[in-house]
Amino acid sequence: MKITRLAGILLISTTALGILASCASDTKKANGQTKVNADGDTVAVETENPIDTSRTPVDTAKYNALLTKLTNGDTTGKWPVKNQPYPLAGAILPFKRIVVYYGNLHSKKMGALGEYAPKEMWSKLNAEIKHWEKADPSTPVQAGLHYIAAVASGTPGRDGKYINRMANSQIDSVLAISKMRPNTIVFLDLQVALSNIKAELPHIEKYLQLPYVHLGIDPEFSMKDGTIPGRKIGTYDAADINYVSKYLADMVKKHNLPPKVFVIHRFTRKMVTNYQNIKLRPEVQIVMHMDGWGEPELKKGTYRHFIHSEPVQFTGFKLFYKNDLKKAPNRLMTPEELLKLKPAPIYIQYQ
Repeated sequence: MKITRLAGILLISTTALGILASCASDTKKANGQTKVNADGDTVAVETENPIDTSRTPVDTAKYNALLTKLTNGDTTGKWPVKNQPYPLAGAILPFKRIVVYYGNLHSKKMGALGEYAPKEMWSKLNAEIKHWEKADPSTPVQAGLHYIAAVASGTPGRDGKYINRMANSQIDSVLAISKMRPNTIVFLDLQVALSNIKAELPHIEKYLQLPYVHLGIDPEFSMKDGTIPGRKIGTYDAADINYVSKYLADMVKKHNLPPKVFVIHRFTRKMVTNYQNIKLRPEVQIVMHMDGWGEPELKKGTYRHFIHSEPVQFTGFKLFYKNDLKKAPNRLMTPEELLKLKPAPIYIQYQ
């Protein structure tokens, strides 16, 4: 199958954007125990390891029902994924469908997030959200912004890794834009180029500690063999994905956070190897995201071959405002069409 996505390589300018954000830190909850003292009064007791009620799982009956609904009657036995752990309370999926705009504030060519000024961007994204709400009234929409926080570059840079890491001020700007619509979540996406995921996660760790910030990784730009990004398609193995999910799970447990949504881009088989070894955790919700562009039939084929046939947990689907229009019938797929896929994607990204 031909590759249907253009490499997102660009040279990032250093122009600072003047939008600032204050990042609210997560608040931890403590739970005490009680005992009856010698006078018969009930008193609080400080405990070294207080009971944490947020660590309980979700409504399992509802969770199972929603997973079954997403399969759209799939008869292959692959969906829903069997023996997956129930997520902790506060999980977004599958209770809501996430709909996001993707991009980078330095470039108008990498996606709607960055192509449009914030107010215009929100006007367009809100229109997409309304379309999804109309197409599937039973599933609330969770709005989100998916920001490329580390961009694969065509030049080596100071460290020779062909990567441009966005300054904290840029990430703060995205957080500020997210606050223009209440309860918006943010994804930070990493294109590691000639670096590696273990080295890049610490650069955004302070943001991942926020309860509304989640993670995306892009195998296309994980160049393990030293090839310059954009010349071939990169790869991640299940071992890499398991490292990241454990990193996120440990953070969720340490900071008493709701489960993290972890998005992995994919449009070829080699982009993700040994998928069957990917480990699922209650603290992390994994989305395998169909990231190929092209006409509707080609996109559906990519989804069928690389997402449906190698089930992990949840699925996503990307729509390209420009690249999807290059060939007949020269149109985007509609929410109504996507809802007929097996399984129905629960994460939708517009670029």
